[in-house]
Amino acid sequence: MTRFAAPISEQIWDMKYRLKHADGTVQDRTVEDSWRRIARALSVVEAEPEIWEERFYAALEDFKYLPAGRITAGAGTGRKVTMFNCFVMGTIPDSMSGIFDMLKEAALTMQQGGGIGYDFSTIRPRGADVLGVAADASGPLSFMDVWDAMCRTIMSAGSRRGAMMATMRCDHPDIEDFITAKSDSARLRMFNLSVLVTDDFMEAVKADGPWELCFGDKVYHTLQARDLWNKIMQSTYEFAEPGVIFIDRINKANNLNYCETIAATNPCGEQPLPPYGACLLGSINLARLVKNPFEAGADLNEATLDELVRMAVRMMDNVVDASGFPLEQQAQEAANKRRIGLGVTGLADALLMVGLRYGSDEAARQTEDWLHRIARAAYLASVDLAKEKGAFPLFDADAYLATGHMMQMDEDVRDAIRTHGIRNALLTSIAPTGTISLYAGNVSSGIEPVFAYAYTRKVLQKDGSRTEEEVVDYAVQMWRDLKGNAPLPDYFVNAQTLAPLDHVKMQAAAQKWVDSSISKTINCPEDIDFETFKSVYMAAYESGCKGCTTYRPNDVTGSVLSVSEGSDKVPEVDTGAEVIYMSEPLDRPQELEGNTYKLKWPDSEHAIYLTVNDIVVNGHRRPFEVFINSKNMEHFAWTVALTRMISAVFRRGGDVSFVVEELKAVFDPRGGAWMNGKYIPSILAAIGGVIERHLISTGFIEGEGMGLKSDPQRQVVNLDNAPRGKACPSCGQFDMRMVEGCMTCASCGYSKCS
Repeated sequence: MTRFAAPISEQIWDMKYRLKHADGTVQDRTVEDSWRRIARALSVVEAEPEIWEERFYAALEDFKYLPAGRITAGAGTGRKVTMFNCFVMGTIPDSMSGIFDMLKEAALTMQQGGGIGYDFSTIRPRGADVLGVAADASGPLSFMDVWDAMCRTIMSAGSRRGAMMATMRCDHPDIEDFITAKSDSARLRMFNLSVLVTDDFMEAVKADGPWELCFGDKVYHTLQARDLWNKIMQSTYEFAEPGVIFIDRINKANNLNYCETIAATNPCGEQPLPPYGACLLGSINLARLVKNPFEAGADLNEATLDELVRMAVRMMDNVVDASGFPLEQQAQEAANKRRIGLGVTGLADALLMVGLRYGSDEAARQTEDWLHRIARAAYLASVDLAKEKGAFPLFDADAYLATGHMMQMDEDVRDAIRTHGIRNALLTSIAPTGTISLYAGNVSSGIEPVFAYAYTRKVLQKDGSRTEEEVVDYAVQMWRDLKGNAPLPDYFVNAQTLAPLDHVKMQAAAQKWVDSSISKTINCPEDIDFETFKSVYMAAYESGCKGCTTYRPNDVTGSVLSVSEGSDKVPEVDTGAEVIYMSEPLDRPQELEGNTYKLKWPDSEHAIYLTVNDIVVNGHRRPFEVFINSKNMEHFAWTVALTRMISAVFRRGGDVSFVVEELKAVFDPRGGAWMNGKYIPSILAAIGGVIERHLISTGFIEGEGMGLKSDPQRQVVNLDNAPRGKACPSCGQFDMRMVEGCMTCASCGYSKCS
């Protein structure tokens, strides 16, 4: 019997979380081995590790508690990786040397897999005087371009995908350029952008008053606050960015406002953090805790929830001690405050199981009750840890209890903290859970509604044939198992049929008992008018949210499957694309046809010879392997490594044209060379160009800088002819969705932000 509820769940585990050796052999033979590895790694800091290992294993078993991906993939592996998901970097100095010191720190953090946030408000505006230099300042956006290039370089070096958040205050003189920066489709692709909106600004917007843009003591420009607000709204209406962060609300509510000031968040926005702040994440899977689902009296098992929260808090607190950090400042910040971010996933499925319509007043009240119970259990668990192991070093009882969030906390919890202290300064956060939700059986993600009840994905097998596989939402599958072919009740709703203000209602209900923030996307129909769209953001502000992110599909952002409110066309099943994950590599025939190319790099004594061999699959020629050779022994190690890596990618099948673009993006800091009238930034880029020419000559790709000659096509079933979305860069399926503030593939789990 497998523990996985669906084939896609096992594939996600195998691709992302299963521990494998460098030669491809597996160490985690089963998912139980993965749970055991994590439980053992997080129990070693305990005085009685054997006892706690068993308790931690029980929490992980059957996907009840889901540590975030970096913990699941990294714990107990012995690899030099951080298990922290979220970082905000140090305050950027307004000097050239300081700026590039921060760039170095960002590169080191991203190299270990951390997503980072930065506030660029501290850099003087474009055109300002630079003291001691007869020049004007280039402004923060010019340095954001440098960060963007750095992130691309880290990616091209083979590290984990980069994710960055850039924030800017609403009173910075360059804020208008910041707002519209991503209207250029080629600019700042590695960044999410958010405007830091103050309470004074929102009051000025409502009063249609003036607003000053200033830096230091100098006012650079005055405009109407409502005009600037409309500019923010217009950009996010058209391009889905920038997001909005209500920064004053964040700082007033922050449990640590007596010893830190927040000006940025991690890439998906659920973790507002101070300079060098770091946080780890994990989620309680509510969909696994419902008693008697779809029956009268169905309810969450509260005793199980309480105990699960207690175990999760202890495990996450142990991660603070067990994890490495890219920078010493991050390690000190984490040790001084012991921040954790415990959240939930499967909320929408759990609401369905107890008979509630996501977005209804009853569902909002139930959500608030569940999150309140989790908050109580988490804070009391942290108090118990403080009794046993001590409070976090910067704990000050009077100051801590006087903060905005703690003022609303239950009096018995406040009394316990006053008497015993608390181990973790902040405890709750609702993070993106797209991949771990698939891994846990395709439960609904975070506090998002169900996106689609079911969809079909096509899996390309090694012989070139394709098999179809239905991916069903966890609650829908449970309904089928219990009720057979009975139609879904009318309280089943999804992201396409939900009104935007229902999204806001659910976010606000959850935010009341979350001490950090929430990663959530408010899906808006493409035909929503601009004034109604603006009202969503005002409703988010008025209802107590700490930020707001919307997604309105259009020609710029990419369309997703959608139906209008009240339509009788329900997106029950959509069809998959033609290319996706292949479980085993293609077999090598005895003979292959190929070509050998000579590459002479200027100033190099010896040429490089590159052979590309092709295989024919279903009548189509495609690359299968490469061999790279040179008499220059300085090249030996990397040419062998490149030969093995590229060949391994080619043998997996699918759209492998990305290999060309990755190689062509590599630059050599010592300088490139001019070849045939074109500047080539490195030898690796030259090799990429040779492979690209071969793929063009064999008809595998259309032309230079272009993708597959035969692009995978999607057919949409009876959904008002909704245009397809963008193809997933990892698996090729046209199933990219904006979930929790990040474009995520529902078929393979790829996420731009992870």
